[in-house]
Amino acid sequence: MQSLAWASIVLVASAAQVVADPSLTVRTKTGIFTGLHNSEFSAVREFRNIPFAQSPVGPLRFQPPRAAVAFVEASRFDTSSAFMPPIHNGNQNHSTGLTLQKSSEDCLRLAIWTPYGISHDAKLPVVFFMTGGGFKTGGVDVPAQIPSAWVNRTQEHIVVTINYRVNIFGYPNAAGLRNPNPAMLDQRLALEWVHENIAGFGGNPEAITMWGQSAGAISTDYHNYAFWDNPLVQGTFSQSGTAIKQLTSSDYDQSNFTFVAKHVGCDFADNSSKELECMQKVPMAKIENFVGQYTGEPGLTFGPIADEKFIFSDYPARAAAGKMSPRPAIFSDAANNDASLISWPSSNVTEGPYQPIVDAGTLSGWVCPTANTSILRAAANRITYRYQYAGVWPNQNPYKWTGSFHSSDLMMFFGTYLYNATHTSSKPTDAEIKTSQAMQDHLLAFMKDPKKGPAALGWHPYTYGDKVLRFGADGIPVQKVSGYDIDGPCFGNGTYDAFP
Repeated sequence: MQSLAWASIVLVASAAQVVADPSLTVRTKTGIFTGLHNSEFSAVREFRNIPFAQSPVGPLRFQPPRAAVAFVEASRFDTSSAFMPPIHNGNQNHSTGLTLQKSSEDCLRLAIWTPYGISHDAKLPVVFFMTGGGFKTGGVDVPAQIPSAWVNRTQEHIVVTINYRVNIFGYPNAAGLRNPNPAMLDQRLALEWVHENIAGFGGNPEAITMWGQSAGAISTDYHNYAFWDNPLVQGTFSQSGTAIKQLTSSDYDQSNFTFVAKHVGCDFADNSSKELECMQKVPMAKIENFVGQYTGEPGLTFGPIADEKFIFSDYPARAAAGKMSPRPAIFSDAANNDASLISWPSSNVTEGPYQPIVDAGTLSGWVCPTANTSILRAAANRITYRYQYAGVWPNQNPYKWTGSFHSSDLMMFFGTYLYNATHTSSKPTDAEIKTSQAMQDHLLAFMKDPKKGPAALGWHPYTYGDKVLRFGADGIPVQKVSGYDIDGPCFGNGTYDAFP
C-alpha cells in the first residue's frame, strides 16, 4: 500500500541573500533581528528564524512554552518540529517513521515575510499561518508554503508562519503534566509575540488574521473557543478543518505516554514524576523513532485531547453558551479532499483509490464538519464566509484522479503553483493564474476588513445553505454557488439541524 505524500507535490523554495541594508534590521522586545532581501523576489524582505519561546528541551520538554528571552540571527529557516517530508536521510522515505536529520525539538521559531522597503509605521494587515500535518508533522520550511511570490505580488500584507510542537512532544498527555496539549500554548505564545512585535516589521497588531490548514485549521478553530474572550485577532481562516472534527486522541487513561516511556528506558509507571523526568532526558530521535515505527496494537496516537480548558469535548455546548470568538471567520474545503489522504494498492497508482470511498471520506471527514460549524456559527450570529476549492490543473496534479486534493488550494494562496515542475512540464494556464489571484484577492480583502472587505468583492456571509464561493471549477476563477450544492449530502449525516 502507498499513500500520496505531500512530499510528492512540494515545490522549490525561493532563494535569498544577505544584503547590508539598515531597512533589514528590526528591533523587537526580545532582540534585534536582521532579515534578508529576497534575491528572486526583489520586493520581498524575510526573517527566517525568530524565536518566540525558550528552547523546549531538557526540563522544559513537554512543558508549556516559556516566553523568549534571547535571540538568534534570522537568516535561515529553522528546523522542523518533527519528521516531515521531504526526506533527506539517504534512502529513507516518508513511510519509515524515522525523524529527519534536520528535525529538532528546539523548534519554537517563526518566520516573517514583508514587502521590501516598507516603513515601520506601514500598519499592513498580517496573516498568522499555522501549518498542517495531522498534528504529527509540519514546520515553517515547507516549500509549497513559502509566501514570497504572494507578498511580492500584493505588496499590501505581511505573512507570519510558525512552528509548534507536534506528535508526542506537542501532545504528550502524560500523567505527570498539568497540560496535555502544550502545542496549543505554543501557538498562543507565538500569536502573543506577533501581536506585541509585528508593528516593528510594518504590521498592524490590530489587523491580524489567524489562518491554519488541516491540523492548523482545526487548531485555528480551537482558538476560537479557547480564547474566545481575548482572541488577539480580527478574524480567522480554517482551511479544511474545524474544531468539531473528531479529536485525534481518546487516551484518557494516559497510557500511551507510559507505554513509550517503558520502551525507551523510563519504566516508572508507578511514579508519574520520575517517568516525566526520565523522558525529558531521552534523546529526541529515540522517542520520535519509536513512536513513528511502532505498528503494534493498540496503536499509539498523540494529538489533541479534550482537557476542558483549551480543548473541549462539546463544542456545540460552548457555542450555545456564547463561548465562541465574536470575530468573523472563513471555513473551506477542497472538492476531492480525501484523494491524497487515503491508501490504495500500488498496482493501481494510475487509477487511484475507489472514488466512492474518496467521496464518502471527503463528506464525512471534511464537508459535514464544516456544515455543522456553519450552522453553529449562524445560530450564534457569528459572521462566517465559506468557499470550496475545485480547481484541477495539469501542472499541479500528479495523476488525473487526484482532482482538487487536500491542501492543493495552499499553492494557490501562496503562489507557489507557479514553480511546480515536480510532475509535469506543463506551464500554469491563464485560468489557473487568474484563479490564484482571485483567491489571494478575496483573502486579502478579509484580512483588511473581515466585516466589509469581502462584500466589496461580492462575497457575503453564509447563512444556512447559501452564499458560498467556488474557486477554479471548470477553469472559472470564482463562482457564486448555493451551499446546498456542497452541504446537501450532509442532510441526515451528522448535521445538528436541517437547513430551513
